[in-house]
Amino acid sequence: MLKGIPKILSPELLKVLCEMGHGDRIVIADGNFPSESVGKNAKVVRMDGHGTCELLEAILQLFPLDTYVDHPVQLMQVVPGDKVETPIWDEYTEIIKRVDVRGSSAISNIERFKFYDEAREAYAIIATGEGALYANIMLQKGVVV
Repeated sequence: MLKGIPKILSPELLKVLCEMGHGDRIVIADGNFPSESVGKNAKVVRMDGHGTCELLEAILQLFPLDTYVDHPVQLMQVVPGDKVETPIWDEYTEIIKRVDVRGSSAISNIERFKFYDEAREAYAIIATGEGALYANIMLQKGVVV
């Protein structure tokens, strides 16, 4: 046991977060995301019993967002014509506001297939059991000051 480490963060995930350097990206993927195929060249950490919000909140206690880019947080854009609500994005925004002075302006949306392409270049993908649709979120690591 360690003090000050959120209990939800497994030793494997802590190791991945520690290994990552400035500019590296990590995806917190929902339960529908093709984590294993998209992440075949990345580290895939299974966290199936957990949701994206609880992981995002825990990760951001340890993980600085990149201040050298405008949008260190990226969400998968809803496909045009898809009639899906994304209330989880509001939860993400509230979590981001607590750790980054840029608040919602640190967040951008990227087209679904571009998100997959970007995710293929990520250092790691966390496969969660999140049931919300379009709940995939990519974080770019900054520096610890």
